[in-house]
Amino acid sequence: MTDLTDAPDTAARAVPRPRGNVRWWICALLFTAVVLSYVDRLVLGVLKPQLTQLYGWTNSGYGDVTGYFQVCYGLGFLAFGWLIDRIGPKLGYLLAMGLWTTGHFAQVLVTSTTGFAIARIPLALGEAGTFPSALAAASQWFPKKERALAIGIFNAGANVGAIITPLLVSFLVASLLLDWRWAFVVTGVFNVVWLVAWWRFYHAPAAHPRITAEERAHIEAEPVETGGRVGFGTLLRHRETWAYMTGRFLIDPVWWTFLFWLPDFFSTTYGYDLKSFGPPLVAIYILADVGAVAGGWYSSHLLKRGTALRTARRRAMLICAFFALPVMFAANAPSIWWAVGAIGLACAAHQGFSTNLFATPGDIFPRYAQGTLIGLGGFAGAVGGFIASKSLGVILDRVGSYQPFFIACGLAYFVALAAVMLLNPRYRDVRIEPSA
Repeated sequence: MTDLTDAPDTAARAVPRPRGNVRWWICALLFTAVVLSYVDRLVLGVLKPQLTQLYGWTNSGYGDVTGYFQVCYGLGFLAFGWLIDRIGPKLGYLLAMGLWTTGHFAQVLVTSTTGFAIARIPLALGEAGTFPSALAAASQWFPKKERALAIGIFNAGANVGAIITPLLVSFLVASLLLDWRWAFVVTGVFNVVWLVAWWRFYHAPAAHPRITAEERAHIEAEPVETGGRVGFGTLLRHRETWAYMTGRFLIDPVWWTFLFWLPDFFSTTYGYDLKSFGPPLVAIYILADVGAVAGGWYSSHLLKRGTALRTARRRAMLICAFFALPVMFAANAPSIWWAVGAIGLACAAHQGFSTNLFATPGDIFPRYAQGTLIGLGGFAGAVGGFIASKSLGVILDRVGSYQPFFIACGLAYFVALAAVMLLNPRYRDVRIEPSA
């Protein structure tokens, strides 16, 4: 196979801009699904200060809720990564969102941290199918020159979901004075609407009724591997698999902890409540949105200029790592908005870094192995997130400071990039023979 570090793919670049934009409508559906998945997982975090007052939760108890969510999420990633390679992204997404919607509605039936930990099991298992399904769809619908940008766009849905959630929950609970359970009911209804749209609109490029011949030719300009299956054991024999998994293990905990604990940080550190911590969270996730799209755009821009694939991805990741450094000082910021700026830059750095890391399966692995690899990476990230969440809950109960966590966040991306480069120095096509 061609070594991707030696020269850019001039053949793919020679394909003219096609007439037709069905692939970007697919991208819009993927973006919306990611938005909904993050809204659903974040409702509890926004309600955490209120539920703590109502039901006497401890930080360790809440750490159990978030930690076990991530364990189930990681197991779900393994299952969906394996499953998507076999049933494809259309059925995979229908199964994933149907499962997580069930768990999302189930949260209205419980009040204790133990109850939420149990109710969120199907939520975690189903949401684990979000990115394996989305990345499989992106690999199916976008050539390499556009794939990082597409991933960056739907990856930005995480930040949009994080922006919408505090505003929506605050409107429902604080402004309309509805019971907190309505926050779960209203957001769950949106999932049902999306499921209908996905079922009716999504098809593979070769079978889509609305695609033009030019757009299909643009998508199919790159050679496609023959079908097959790859098991976990086969993938784990390759250094490139461990590079991807290690990167996810090191950076995913940063994002997970921000998602679940930032409302508590603003509440305990600055006295903000459900009515007031919305604007700081919105500002942070707007910056994260910029980082997601910018990280994908930058590496795609370098590729279009002829930069080698390895260099383009890693240059983007290195720049993102520098933007994460100021977060080390967030715990001792002189005001909330200094903290917001530092955390917002770190979230932007994370999204830009992860966009390029998420492109690895599609860049160098055969298509029939990508879902399984994504599952392994998601599992590794969830294990890291479980360790971080459990540790932070204990630290807060015993020490009462977020400072150790923020220092670790600032250094995580340099450590992750070094590990990825050490384990996968050449960034070239991985030759894996499919099983029968």
